[in-house]
Amino acid sequence: MNATRIARMIDHSVLHPLFTDEDLKKHCETAAKYHVATVCVKPYHTRQAASLLQHSDVKICAVIGFPHGNSTTGIKVSEAHQVIADGAAEADMVINIGKALQGDWEYTENEIKQINDSCKSHNAILKVIFETDFLTRDADKIRLCKICSKQKVAFVKTSTGYGFVKGNDGKYNYEGATEKDLVLMRKYCDPEVGIKAAGGIRNLDQLLKAHELGATRIGASATDAIMKEAIQRFGWPD
Repeated sequence: MNATRIARMIDHSVLHPLFTDEDLKKHCETAAKYHVATVCVKPYHTRQAASLLQHSDVKICAVIGFPHGNSTTGIKVSEAHQVIADGAAEADMVINIGKALQGDWEYTENEIKQINDSCKSHNAILKVIFETDFLTRDADKIRLCKICSKQKVAFVKTSTGYGFVKGNDGKYNYEGATEKDLVLMRKYCDPEVGIKAAGGIRNLDQLLKAHELGATRIGASATDAIMKEAIQRFGWPD
């Protein structure tokens, strides 16, 4: 492992709802500085991010149906078309969580298939976000792994980073990418399907642990802190 390999695993997340165009510019500078895999942006920021990073090796990833997955399939397909046209090479879609919870796997698979087919037809790749904090039954996660394997999506992804669950005390809690879920997803997805760990990965040791458990892509907003740790530990090539 080295700092360069670590950087190429990171999708640098720029998804906070309060981020402005100026915030996007600053985060794209961070992404380019470390040569991360992608900058992951809100749909309307796709074109601007592509322009800002056009002379770098950082690809653009845009989210679809974010963060709760409740758009119709048709809207999600249209959103995929739009972000790819605007410069995205990768798309991260949120499943319809309610449909998964009620066991409507025909709907769920059809939605994933349509969006994945659309991405592939435009030479883009799809990551499917389960939002594991909302899916409490392992059987549902396993079923999604098998559907995504059947449809040959590029990646499955644990979380949006915004899947907060309201408890009986009225407070919101969030786990994100847990070790248990990463092990499950790697076990039940075909080897060709990558695992993206997202949600709660804020330091180098958490990233390395996720990688050890099978994740080859990491969603993180704390990229600068992670990379500073990586450079201090492993050095940075000249």
